[in-house]
Amino acid sequence: MDDIEALRDFSRFYTQRLGLLGQSYLGSGLGVTEVRVLWELAYGDQGTARQIAERLGLDEGYLSRLLAGFEKKGWIAREPDPDDARCRRLILTEDGKALAAGHDKASRTAVGAFLGQMSPDARALLGEGLARVKQAFNPPQDVELKDLSPGDAGWIVERHGQLYARDEGYDASFEALVAEIMAEFIRSHDPARERGWIAWGGGRRLGSVFCVARSPDTAQLRLFFLEPEARGLGLGRKMLDACLTFAREKGYRELVLWTHESHQAACRLYDKAGFQRIGSRPMHEYGQDTVIIDYRIDL
Repeated sequence: MDDIEALRDFSRFYTQRLGLLGQSYLGSGLGVTEVRVLWELAYGDQGTARQIAERLGLDEGYLSRLLAGFEKKGWIAREPDPDDARCRRLILTEDGKALAAGHDKASRTAVGAFLGQMSPDARALLGEGLARVKQAFNPPQDVELKDLSPGDAGWIVERHGQLYARDEGYDASFEALVAEIMAEFIRSHDPARERGWIAWGGGRRLGSVFCVARSPDTAQLRLFFLEPEARGLGLGRKMLDACLTFAREKGYRELVLWTHESHQAACRLYDKAGFQRIGSRPMHEYGQDTVIIDYRIDL
């Protein structure tokens, strides 16, 4: 099944499971679009009909007819927009607010009953999956760098193994290397001079970076990784800067790293940040011929 059919299949699945195929939503007498517009008026940002059409991706003519029906039933009113007297802002009447609250309660009850059939583990899996789906459609806006927590190491090993196998053709020996690095860090790192960060956004992990000691004067950047959907957003530079700042604060005189020649985006990032290429080494590792590039920067 390709990506297109997978998304279509899921759409058919969830519309049936959540009762979206009936003539009216949850027996309300309103269609799904009408209920969604009502929710937007009750709980979304207030605005004009045009603004609501843009937010929901609706045809303005269709929305205008729908709103006319709402107005005729006494659910909405129009008032001057304080930011533009030429425009009329839509607001719910008391009847409209009561209707929206009733629909919201009925929807929560229905979804709660659906979730009540699932085990706690299944519900947790669903929540994580929904967060990932939203992340795929919407690039992360607010990203936080957090210290390493239980469970992070397993994710780092898993994602390195999966993506390097997919993108570089690496075998399981690379995943083993990452696991060894993580095990050593967890067992013996010095919190006063070494640190790992996990980038979080949209409720999920987006990347990792570590600063470890190679000598009293030299720090090494390790396991610098970004999920594909988080690349090209400036997050890589934010993580690199966090590592550089930490190394400077801890009194290191230089930061070193190695990467693969095929990682062109990472190489450009290091070049722009002021790192110097100090050598390259052709290698046969992880089942592939590769070229290792060594970098350093004075702190």
